[in-house]
Amino acid sequence: MTTLSAPQLLAAHVRAVLGDGPFAPVGGWTHMGAVICDVSFQARRKYQSTIRPRLLRLQSAWPDAVTVRGFQARLATEDLAVAMDFNSPGRVATAHALTDLLAARGVDTRDDLHEWLDRQENRAALRAVKGVGPKSVDYIGNLVGRSQVAVDVHLRAFAAAAGVPDLAYEELRTAYEVAAALLGHEPGALEHAVWRFKAQAG
Repeated sequence: MTTLSAPQLLAAHVRAVLGDGPFAPVGGWTHMGAVICDVSFQARRKYQSTIRPRLLRLQSAWPDAVTVRGFQARLATEDLAVAMDFNSPGRVATAHALTDLLAARGVDTRDDLHEWLDRQENRAALRAVKGVGPKSVDYIGNLVGRSQVAVDVHLRAFAAAAGVPDLAYEELRTAYEVAAALLGHEPGALEHAVWRFKAQAG
């Protein structure tokens, strides 16, 4: 009896549970303040009810923060915890640190960040920011229109239900990428479909 690989197990489970698609990728943001706050604040929070409404309000309240430099200027004079209505000093500090890093590297717009993430040393620079792990680096890519797999608790739970053994982050990300190729889906679109299913985001 042939033992199925992790990507084959994932692909079979996707077909059984989610069907054949097509799956729409996450839209992300063009407003860089929203991108930075999304990746900084979303971990372990209900996204649709807690994070997304705050990001929409931030875009309306801080239209000039559409660029990294505009967001940095706002942070110099206003309290992000108040603007986000989110009392978490650690997450606020992460947003400030990400903003300063991107500004220092000349990354100002969504397109800038999309291109900047092509280089491994830039991804490593993001990882050096406190509060930013490998999932956050992949997630921020999806927020600016890249098609990546950001492995979180929902994707791990889906993989476990598929019979995939507990894998290291990079191994499970690769398994999802190969499964996406087997099924003919974009990696980011498959990831988002799995995330929505497990998070019951609607």
